[in-house]
Amino acid sequence: MKKVKGLGDKTYKMAAGFLRFPDSPNFLDNTAVHPESYKIAKKLVDFNLDEINLEKCSQELEVGVLTLKDIIEELKKPGRDPRDELPEVVTKSEVLSIGDLNEGDILEGTVRNITEFGCFVDIGVGIDGLVHISNMSDKFIKDPNEIVTNSDIIKVRVIEIDKKRERIGLSMKNIKE
Repeated sequence: MKKVKGLGDKTYKMAAGFLRFPDSPNFLDNTAVHPESYKIAKKLVDFNLDEINLEKCSQELEVGVLTLKDIIEELKKPGRDPRDELPEVVTKSEVLSIGDLNEGDILEGTVRNITEFGCFVDIGVGIDGLVHISNMSDKFIKDPNEIVTNSDIIKVRVIEIDKKRERIGLSMKNIKE
């Protein structure tokens, strides 16, 4: 990763914990354990992870209890994707791609990412749609987190489809339950 032009040490440190390499010879590369914590994780391999005294072990390994707890959880479930535990969204069977969408369609989706300008919602077509902050509520809001959290399942209406740029505009306003 560090050999990619424009990616330096800072970017590597921020991204490394999110990457998974299932075919790597190092089993830790398929976990959310950050490479900076690999030494600690390797020391835990021979332990019964269900019987570790967190306080004692964190002192012995000179690591915080919360960090140790996170490492242990990852060692118990290598390759786990936290999104797999989310409830499944019921999508319309006739809507499989952006070409199947029509303006005005009302769909259910899962909030995948929240930004200062809105949230991105997975509606089951392979492209996340954007609910701009101005389309999240009938009242003024300063922060999308006032309305949604990651993994929320919400109803949205398709308000814009740009097939050429593969962009979908969504709204949460005026949707009757």
